[in-house]
Amino acid sequence: MTIRRQWPVSLRVTVALLAVTAAAGFALGGYGLGKSTRSVPSSGSPAPLAAVPSPGARLLAERDPYAVIAGPAESEISIERSTQRQLVAQIQALESENSKLKEDLAFFESLLPADRSSGGVSIRRLTADIAGANQLRYRLLVMQGGKGDRDFVGTVQLAVTVLQNGKSVVLLFPSGEMAETAASAAFQLTFKHYQRLEGLLTLPAGVQMQSLQARVLEKGQLRTQQTAILERSS
Repeated sequence: MTIRRQWPVSLRVTVALLAVTAAAGFALGGYGLGKSTRSVPSSGSPAPLAAVPSPGARLLAERDPYAVIAGPAESEISIERSTQRQLVAQIQALESENSKLKEDLAFFESLLPADRSSGGVSIRRLTADIAGANQLRYRLLVMQGGKGDRDFVGTVQLAVTVLQNGKSVVLLFPSGEMAETAASAAFQLTFKHYQRLEGLLTLPAGVQMQSLQARVLEKGQLRTQQTAILERSS
């Protein structure tokens, strides 16, 4: 014989309501979870794609910091190269100017030791340089000693010794034909204390220049002369 315990009606109603409420809660919770789970792929699908960078984007991101560093570095290198080119040009200009100053210094130094006590005309400095295949550049300084009471009037004659067709030949400037032209004015002397002459001589093609002799003439008479030997470049 089974004895069943009788629960009060109110208690049974309360328990039934709690059970129904719990079941409804679980049902609503499961529905909300399923909805949220289903909604994630549709609304959130772009997020995972954006969060995972592509290889190209990753390479660009890795390159950008180096590009920021390399840009100024390349600019500095370009500036340094430009500065070096400017310095080289300035050095070459200074070397050229220094060479000219040395020539001018030698010119003025040659003026200092002039013997004023003795009269007469002399060639104090004569230089000759090969300027081309058949060109010769010359410079000379002619001075008059003594008190310089009168002007010296004369001419300069240049004698260039060359080797032509295996023979030694002397070429005179100004030549007979040149003496009657305006070019002969470059060989005229008119001074009280000193006169500087320089110019370029054009020689026949194929000759080998050996020496240059400068002669100072007064009324056709030789007053003084000086010779410069030309050194051939090896």
